[in-house]
Amino acid sequence: MDATIIFPHQLFKEHPAIQKGRICYLVEEFLFFRQYHFHKQKILLHRASMKAYCDFLMSQQITIEYVEAWEDKADIRILLTALSSKRITQIHFADPVDEWLTKRIDSSCKKLAITKTVYPTPQFLNNMAEANTYFENKTTYFQTAFYIDQRKRRKLLTTGANEPVGGRWSYDADNRLKFPKGQAAPVIQFPANNKFVEEAAGYVTEHFSHHYGIISAFNYPVNFVDAEKWLDEFIETRFEKFGIYEDAIVAKENYLHHAVLSPLLNIGLLTPQQVIHRVMASAVKYKVPLNSLEGFIRQVTGWREFIRIIYEREGNRQRTKNFWGFSRKIPASFWQGNTGITPIDNTIKKILKTGYCHHIERLMLLGNFMLLCEFDPDEVYRWFMELFIDSYDWVMVPNVYGMTQFADGGLMTTKPYISGSNYILKMSDYKKGAWCGVWDGLFWRFMQLNRDFFAGNPRLGMLLKTLDKMSDEKRNDHFKIAEDFLQSL
Repeated sequence: MDATIIFPHQLFKEHPAIQKGRICYLVEEFLFFRQYHFHKQKILLHRASMKAYCDFLMSQQITIEYVEAWEDKADIRILLTALSSKRITQIHFADPVDEWLTKRIDSSCKKLAITKTVYPTPQFLNNMAEANTYFENKTTYFQTAFYIDQRKRRKLLTTGANEPVGGRWSYDADNRLKFPKGQAAPVIQFPANNKFVEEAAGYVTEHFSHHYGIISAFNYPVNFVDAEKWLDEFIETRFEKFGIYEDAIVAKENYLHHAVLSPLLNIGLLTPQQVIHRVMASAVKYKVPLNSLEGFIRQVTGWREFIRIIYEREGNRQRTKNFWGFSRKIPASFWQGNTGITPIDNTIKKILKTGYCHHIERLMLLGNFMLLCEFDPDEVYRWFMELFIDSYDWVMVPNVYGMTQFADGGLMTTKPYISGSNYILKMSDYKKGAWCGVWDGLFWRFMQLNRDFFAGNPRLGMLLKTLDKMSDEKRNDHFKIAEDFLQSL
């Protein structure tokens, strides 16, 4: 007998492993519900979307067995043992793109003599055979080169000669405006509550009440109809100015002009193919400027695909690296938002409310500050996994160990993403305050302690000259403020 297994992040409208007449096991798998203390809204999103998906499949006469997180067989290893006892000898599933889950499936199937049929996932544009061919003879990973190759291969925003429309492959330099003071952020029409969200809220309250997060503020789509409306609303109301304000930070705003599609793409309610088709087809109608359209395409076809490929090829190596040798534990204040550093506390409170903040807040606020605090990268990984609604192993391994913490030593970036408070003030509406002194102290302390590394990096080495030109008194004040803060953690 055969069976299909569907995991919480594989809720595809056209699922490649589903076949009428073959039973489907829809599983609240341990790694997605209970491996960590995930944000309450992430659990709510999984539960509500899976229950909605269950109804969707049953309406198509698909036989479903739903496995809840609290059942023993929510662990794939126990489930496969149970299926074997039912004389199921072959399982069908879409590629999970998850190292832990894949290893558990492989070892259990080998032990139980179960045959696997693994289908390509619609969750990404590239398959790994294509990606491996592209990176085969390359010694480093450059996102920009990969992105240009993707544009050319997919004929996205290219001319007949396969050159970039507008003359540039990237308009990133145009997309760094500060959000204007006094300008209202776009009003977002959130999905109406439904029976799946209400049931899931009760489920989370009953079983996951000790997790961080606020479930009453849940606003995300949980079915295909609402997910498509969410995408369309972005295109119609926020896409035009997405580009210029892509990097902007506003203390009291969560979403600004961002699409907030990652929670939906990462569970299959939308696919990248679908998203790209929709935005390309709609860009002219809604007068989307080239810098916004290119910036969005770069996020989906460039960064998202690149991160997945790095994970598949190098993730295991990345997660075992600690380039700086840091071992400091993350204190409770970073979970509650009371560190005393205004931009950090404010961002943490936004995340507790929504499970979300945008990529610059993640990279240049949270990741930047955590690196300056010398936190153990494994701690940082767990923190991001537990607090974000769109967190998955494939997302967080490259982004934490590679992008934000430089723990891999530069496998996918040429430098660590660190800054003093000036960058934050430039890109946000945060005001100068005592937090600036702490941030700057940590920054200059980090530069001093890692002089040899930065001296060899032309992009950051020049900052050492600034440090060396400071008076001894000013430099020592910076270091003392930094040490006092670190001692207080």
